[in-house]
Amino acid sequence: MSKEREKNDFERSINRLEKLVDNMESGEASLEQNLSWFEEGMDLIRLCQSHLTDAEQRVQRLIKKNDHGFEIQEIE
Repeated sequence: MSKEREKNDFERSINRLEKLVDNMESGEASLEQNLSWFEEGMDLIRLCQSHLTDAEQRVQRLIKKNDHGFEIQEIE
C-alpha cells in the first residue's frame, strides 16, 4: 500500500471514529444502532493501531539506518 493511501486510510478511519462517537454521544439512537457503531469503531481502532505500529517500525528502521548517534528509547 502506498504511503499516501495509508495516510488517507488512517485519516479517514480517525474521521469516521469521531463521527461514530458524536453519533453515540447524541443519545438519539437505539441500543442496537449504538452497538453496531461500537463494533464498527472497534474495527477502526484495530486498523488505526496497525497503521501506527507500521509507522513506528518504519521510524525505527530509519533511525537504525541513519545511525548518526541517534538512540531508540522506549516511550512511556
